[in-house]
Amino acid sequence: MKNPDFAADRALAKDFLSNFADAHGEPKYLKILQNVANRKIRSVQIELDDLFHYKDVDEEFLQRVTENTRRYIGLFAEAMDELMPEPTETYTVDEDRDILMTQRVDEVGEGGADGTDPLHRMPPEIKRFFEVYIKAFSKMTPLTIRQVKASNIGQLVKISGIVTRCSDVKPLMQVAVYTCEECGFEIYQEVTARVFMPLFECPSQRCKLNKAKGNLSLQLRASKFLKFQEVKLQELAEHVPKGHIPRSLTVHLRGELTRKVAPGDVVEISGIFLPMPYYGFRAMRAGLVADTYLEAMSVTHFKKKYEEYELKGDEQEQIDRLAEDGDIYSKLARSLAPEIFGHEDVKKALLLLLVGAPHRKLADGMKIRGDLHICLMGDPGVAKSQLLKHIINVAPRGVYTTGRGSSGVGLTAAVQKDPITSEFVLEGGALVLADMGICAIDEFDKMEESDRTAIHEVMEQQTVSIAKAGITTSLNARTAILAAANPAWGRYDMRRTPAENINLPPALLSRFDLLWLILDRADMESDLEMARHVVHVHQNLESPALGFTPLEPSVLRAYISAARRVIPSVPRELEEYIATAYSSIRQEEAKSNAPTSYTTIRTLLSILRISIALARLRFSETVAQSDVDEALRLMQMSKYSLYSDDRQRSGLDAISDIYSILRDEAARTSSMDVRYAHALNLISRKGYSEAQLKECLEEYASLNVWQIHPNTFDIHFIDA
Repeated sequence: MKNPDFAADRALAKDFLSNFADAHGEPKYLKILQNVANRKIRSVQIELDDLFHYKDVDEEFLQRVTENTRRYIGLFAEAMDELMPEPTETYTVDEDRDILMTQRVDEVGEGGADGTDPLHRMPPEIKRFFEVYIKAFSKMTPLTIRQVKASNIGQLVKISGIVTRCSDVKPLMQVAVYTCEECGFEIYQEVTARVFMPLFECPSQRCKLNKAKGNLSLQLRASKFLKFQEVKLQELAEHVPKGHIPRSLTVHLRGELTRKVAPGDVVEISGIFLPMPYYGFRAMRAGLVADTYLEAMSVTHFKKKYEEYELKGDEQEQIDRLAEDGDIYSKLARSLAPEIFGHEDVKKALLLLLVGAPHRKLADGMKIRGDLHICLMGDPGVAKSQLLKHIINVAPRGVYTTGRGSSGVGLTAAVQKDPITSEFVLEGGALVLADMGICAIDEFDKMEESDRTAIHEVMEQQTVSIAKAGITTSLNARTAILAAANPAWGRYDMRRTPAENINLPPALLSRFDLLWLILDRADMESDLEMARHVVHVHQNLESPALGFTPLEPSVLRAYISAARRVIPSVPRELEEYIATAYSSIRQEEAKSNAPTSYTTIRTLLSILRISIALARLRFSETVAQSDVDEALRLMQMSKYSLYSDDRQRSGLDAISDIYSILRDEAARTSSMDVRYAHALNLISRKGYSEAQLKECLEEYASLNVWQIHPNTFDIHFIDA
């Protein structure tokens, strides 16, 4: 390739900025520059896709931009300085910058500075109030950290990874300004590296003629600083070869790119791959070896937060269509991990975990959490871990950890030494990293008891309080916890009570909104169906037909983000209904010899949270009675495995059990009539389907036990 003609390239850059039009035929970059002049934005991003589509740009120019990116950022910045329009709107004056710049221009106009001295000449960086970034091609395949070689130094590359740590945002000097005590001239020094040697003697012609060694004093207010943040990017687990450990790369974020990422984010960063020599004693040890870093140009998140999710036109239409579907609740639930057989109610509960309820803040500052906590406890081989992994994949922010691999400080926060400042800093653990997201803890029962107590505060107060190494603070951990555990003896032992099998302290159990018991019981029909399902998935690498196309995780995220914007309220007419339902659950538990869970006032809050999450799925501003009934049904279904086993031991089949439920309800209300909707609600809580109810109604109607209304299917008992 021939040597580049930078003057011609600057002219081409200026022509591109002036004439490139967007899809509507309007000048794209001139509009951006006008916004910069009006101080609305502080950065200009040149997209290589736009350069590629511009008629006068050839492949050689594009190649020069990608291989010598830092030099061409300067060329584009110079072209923008020439094209910068006058402001068309009033803006707030920055006292430090605008007034000082006005004074400097006046001094130059009065001949106060001799332009012959390069250190005396005002650098263009100090005049600019914007930054220039060059964004890589959108279709460029991102590299892993291992694939970035020495041949990429100085080039524009795109790298994917997970952010493991972020430093604080600090000021980085870009132009140092000194004032001479003898001649009064301003001296400018451009800073291009992390460290620089300050000037001590005035280099101006006047001091040289007078043979005076003028002392220079650094003027911090007149100097120009940039926001600077250092980030550690680590390889994704799927990119690490067998037997290797993940590699990491230092990324430097400047200006408007700072505060764009947080630890735990999976991102795609395009930037310039550059060497960084060591300084001081480290340079003596390192010799000719240099460290490398990535100077970021653009940051793209793989999964956006729910709050930042902007729905596109087609996504909004798709969500509107889905919201009108009467069976959307079931379809969304069945779209979660369709490869896993059954567990429909478990998936419904996990869907509600993703949706959640809004946080409540009372007038006196007290907070009531809105996140749902769910514990899946069951026998080995019931796909608990697979469900956890899938939920973490769907959620925009999720952290997966295991009980044995997690210590108390690993979950909450640890005190570590910052390698840059050598100060003690707090390093957030899994629960802090999952703030405003989901933390999945597998093998929950294998955790040490001392480590498990660290979760108690997070589950209810949603904070992590720390008092270590002179650091006393409280960190936010507004996370929904999804735990998976095995019973105390590996498998559920029916000879022991539920409390002995669950083997978790009551203080922890009461904090879970739903404790789901999944027992693996031998049943000819269900085992045959499951075996067929597993074989089909193994052969075809997809789930059998569900009767509809399962929704993609991206569509699920879009729907949930739209649903989370709704803040439903509980109407007054439902208050008594919910209170009665809660008191009846307490009464049932009091009568039971071996309660399966601990019902406290937290259970009432759980009913409210689940009901509000169901209302959100319908995009409803108010909670309906059907939402409360579904919440109560889910709480009852979470212990369905136990009830079904109790029924088998008592010798009752489904039809007989439904009859006994309806008969007891009629006796309790002292009425001969039971409405069909109420009957369906009662038997659903016990884990029976509508088809079984209809079969029971027909069978006992033929025996003249009751009469069925032909239209409403309401039940009227015949008085014997």
